[in-house]
Amino acid sequence: MEWNRRAKGAAVAAVVLVVGGVTWGVVGQPEDPLRGSCRGSLAVDEASGFYGGAELESRGHTAEWVGQEVEYCSVWARDEEDGAVLRLQIRPSAAHRAAGAADEAAAAPVGYGWNGSFIVRGRPEAAVLVDCAPLAGKGLLVLAEATEDAEELSRAQVLGVARLATETARRAAERFGCEGTLGRRPDTVDTTRATERPAAEARETCRGVVGPRSAEVLGIATVHEYPAGALTEECDVHLRDHRMRVNAYYGPSAMQETYLDKRYPGSVDGIVTRSRTCPGALGAAYFKATPPQLPDGSPAPLTGPEREAVNQILASFAEASGDRHGCAEG
Repeated sequence: MEWNRRAKGAAVAAVVLVVGGVTWGVVGQPEDPLRGSCRGSLAVDEASGFYGGAELESRGHTAEWVGQEVEYCSVWARDEEDGAVLRLQIRPSAAHRAAGAADEAAAAPVGYGWNGSFIVRGRPEAAVLVDCAPLAGKGLLVLAEATEDAEELSRAQVLGVARLATETARRAAERFGCEGTLGRRPDTVDTTRATERPAAEARETCRGVVGPRSAEVLGIATVHEYPAGALTEECDVHLRDHRMRVNAYYGPSAMQETYLDKRYPGSVDGIVTRSRTCPGALGAAYFKATPPQLPDGSPAPLTGPEREAVNQILASFAEASGDRHGCAEG
């Protein structure tokens, strides 16, 4: 089913039957700014603020993804044909594949009481996960992005993408009857990239991960780390002649990673994994250590002490990351 609505003060609705899915569209001014868009979940004030109060248009549709219904919405300034478009997805967390910022190991946490991720990889992107027992996967996942590079946007607009995600999640959570605790409207976003530090001085995703014995056995001097607390985390450990990647996956990110590892078992040769039970939509957290590889992609041979050190690094990482996310002991 498709329907289009145009609003200037009052709204006029038209309904048209089409084959497959549902599509809706809205045009509005600041005094009547798209209140029905995204099935009533759009954080209208955040969208309006992103565009400086300009007259907006919105269009959306639903489609099936990983066997689940996903809502897609777009918002743009009516008089800016080449301007940025804000894009939203509202999903059950079981619709886990290609989950935007939620999958990004380099993302920073949204913070402010939210389980979520924020990243600028050219364009600003945000993901927010809310505990929601009525939905498949027991979680509500909201993804937001702007279609223009962050360099072309103001700081307020970059922040606005995170706010669009959190405040749309707030409205969608009410709509779906979600029980999860909701955070505050963000005041800032973290755009920090990877930071290289001595392993013993790590203070983000690599903090407390590399002990003296492991450092000695594997020849570890430095690490590359990212802001800690996002839905996907990574610590890159620099060995003598190689690097080792250690990752944590939560919620839809964990669902996707475990799905891929089971579907392509050859891709996990030599990889060490762990899991922990986490509250609500974070679900079963999945932790992986990817040891050094040879040029042909096969695992580099490790001595007994080296493999023991790899296991210890993963155990320390899983403990630290899981504790940040409120997970039970592994």
